[in-house]
Amino acid sequence: MIAVRHAVLCVALVAVAAVAPVSRGSGAGPTPAVPVAADADPAPARQRELLELLKQDCGSCHGMRLTGGLGPALTPEALRTKPAESLAATIVYGRTGTAMPPWRRFVSEAEAHWLVARMLNGATDATSP
Repeated sequence: MIAVRHAVLCVALVAVAAVAPVSRGSGAGPTPAVPVAADADPAPARQRELLELLKQDCGSCHGMRLTGGLGPALTPEALRTKPAESLAATIVYGRTGTAMPPWRRFVSEAEAHWLVARMLNGATDATSP
């Protein structure tokens, strides 16, 4: 079961990094880092779980430093042109026609937004939520 979870998560985040920017009406430029309101933050224990999931499960394909490996990098530089809303939606709902499955059974929409904000800000160390 653990091996299946790892494989599915790796495939999921490969697709997250490959998401094309979505038009935002007036041609907005690169997406800035998105702060998450304190009341929307997961509990501290859940934050550690999410960051551990990001480092261990995602890191198995994207490199332990998320700088790339079998999957593309999940660094602020690699993600900066991708809209945060699109990245979070990809995590939660997956990508039809690709290997990216929906993760809504494991990660809530708010948690996906929190993870995206962390990745965009480069704050992915499990000791610094």
